[in-house]
Amino acid sequence: MTGFPSGSISALAERVLRGERRALARAISRLEEGGEAGRELLALLYAHGGRAHTIGVTGAPGTGKSTLVSAMARGYRRRGLTVGIVAVDPSSPFTGGALLGDRVRMRDLSGDPGVFIRSMATRGALGGLARTAGDVVLALDAAGYERIFIETVGAGQDEVEVATLAHTVVIVEAPGLGDEVQVLKAGLLETGHIFVVNKADRDGAEQTVAALQAMLDLAGGAHGVVDHHGVRMSVGEAPAGDRAGDGWRPPVLATIATEGRGVEEVLDAIEAHRAHAASAAGRDRHFAEAQLARALDEALRRLLAEHLDSAAYEEAVQAVLSRSADPYTAAAKLVDSLRPGTA
Repeated sequence: MTGFPSGSISALAERVLRGERRALARAISRLEEGGEAGRELLALLYAHGGRAHTIGVTGAPGTGKSTLVSAMARGYRRRGLTVGIVAVDPSSPFTGGALLGDRVRMRDLSGDPGVFIRSMATRGALGGLARTAGDVVLALDAAGYERIFIETVGAGQDEVEVATLAHTVVIVEAPGLGDEVQVLKAGLLETGHIFVVNKADRDGAEQTVAALQAMLDLAGGAHGVVDHHGVRMSVGEAPAGDRAGDGWRPPVLATIATEGRGVEEVLDAIEAHRAHAASAAGRDRHFAEAQLARALDEALRRLLAEHLDSAAYEEAVQAVLSRSADPYTAAAKLVDSLRPGTA
């Protein structure tokens, strides 16, 4: 049940802040369910976040993202740092749950008390992330995990939304998957801080590395602002607030994650970007705006659900169905009906 009394939520938050794993798992479930209890829990945890460094890992399916994340997590543990992993998978059409279950592919980490892994289903959310992924990251941050990986679904160039959650974005590619560089050109190229060519023991790895380096040279300092699934964000400049020409050059690194080769170099690059971005002007504001935008989106959805007249909604559906009104005009009419003083 989700209807927790206020004192119970407070006690749960205190246990999360003490780093209790069972409490953290329970808290994440509450955050995923949403509702008043979830929002109250989030409010209690929020002030205790902001210490972790978040690392988004994205790229096309088949590049070995989960294997690389697992290898990087082991590397950070050797460095004495605690690690949280949010692995976002496609939703099962039958249960709504995570279809692939990254925890299965990361089972070698399951016995480490310094690693916490959570698989999440997208449940129809766009951009390669689950809708509450940011809340789960916050819970891991508040619980004291120092490095938090966010592994996206892996649907290709749409997955730039991870840039609104991650301080450092790692783009993973692999040779032999087709025209991967063309895929990168349109979306992911502008959001990545580090590019990794995994499975570098395959034929064509050197050519893939060279092509990515050439494309980064061509990209130069092009930048701009786009609206992605309702979130206003910069492209062509690093999500953590970096500006074109500030000195950060995205490295292109080669790894064989199954053997752990090249992984330490990727961790060194992540830490270098962390140090580089820490003093960048606007970094904190960028994430605050992204968090507020997501919260506003949820609040507006709740407002519509609570106040929209079902008869008016059905009328709008029929108008769109019969083509007597286009979807935008019908939506505008519904919104106008919610305005104060509108009959």
